[in-house]
Amino acid sequence: MPQSPRIGRDGDVLAVVSQTGPTVEFFDAASDQHVGTVEVPAQPHELCFDPTRRLLWCTITYHSGYYHANSGRCTELTVIDPDTRRIVEVIDLAPEHGPHGLALDTARHRLYVSVEGAEDRPGGVVVIDTETRRPVGRIDTDAPGPHWFAIDPAGTTGYATNKEAPFVSVVDLERGVMTTKVEVPGSEGLAVAADGTRVFVAAPYANSVRDARTEGRPVTGLQIIDAGTASVVGNLPTEHVVVPVHLTATGLLLVGEQRMERDPVSQLGRHAPGRLSVFSAGTGELLGGVEVRRGPLTITSSPDGRLAYVACIASSTVDIVDLETRRLAARLDIAKRGEAGAHGLAYIPRAA
Repeated sequence: MPQSPRIGRDGDVLAVVSQTGPTVEFFDAASDQHVGTVEVPAQPHELCFDPTRRLLWCTITYHSGYYHANSGRCTELTVIDPDTRRIVEVIDLAPEHGPHGLALDTARHRLYVSVEGAEDRPGGVVVIDTETRRPVGRIDTDAPGPHWFAIDPAGTTGYATNKEAPFVSVVDLERGVMTTKVEVPGSEGLAVAADGTRVFVAAPYANSVRDARTEGRPVTGLQIIDAGTASVVGNLPTEHVVVPVHLTATGLLLVGEQRMERDPVSQLGRHAPGRLSVFSAGTGELLGGVEVRRGPLTITSSPDGRLAYVACIASSTVDIVDLETRRLAARLDIAKRGEAGAHGLAYIPRAA
């Protein structure tokens, strides 16, 4: 009989953003019981856990709404102690605004935060010293709105996806400059292979699907970028538009597909149940999939790679999937005060 995926998780915690809470909710990873709430400034988006200092970073992105439809960009990062569940500090990045994507380099004590552009500057990546919790640099990405950001395992190269610009920005983290652009249609989430040789990018972006279809390019799926040549070398097709991408410790590539239905009121349509698709990062083989709730937006996994956590913003749930059986193991309901619910995720192992 296979071992329960819950064994060995005592003391571990899952942190979940409620975008319109506006809160960060904490759940026991062994029992799925709600164990705490931290109220944060509106509206939180993404999370990143620093295991060295046991601090949780949270981006505060917009006053309300989302990319393309918001009431103004925020400028804050909220730092949370996940053990005491209290706010340690709120860091104001002004004049930078619209912070969203987070990537951590524990070896160099650096946190990278994607920020949106303004009339006097393009979008870019702010570099934070995690020891002082203060900005120490900025890297331009030559795009108005870099939204997701990831770094390679060596901590020397970063990749920013751009919803509006037809390229992925590649940056040299040691020199603090953008080095090249990889042509892809507007893009969403991304993940870098464990050996740093490939980058998996969700593209085209939902709003550019029509253009891609007209031009004969793959309409949905992942673009595979060769890190050495900074060029697209392949595609993993999916049935629906992809937003989040995540790579597990066991080499599984997790892809969140969003499915939309016609809506007589909205041109964008309305969210239908989505799908978590599971690929082998090594071979690109599609291993299977699981239906999840509406609007899969963020994915993370347990350190052992056994469980996937899928935050579905439209249904405000987190679907927990057993990746060995590829079946739904549990579902968490996340409280919300508006249309947008569950968003950013972070798995926090118990303190040593």
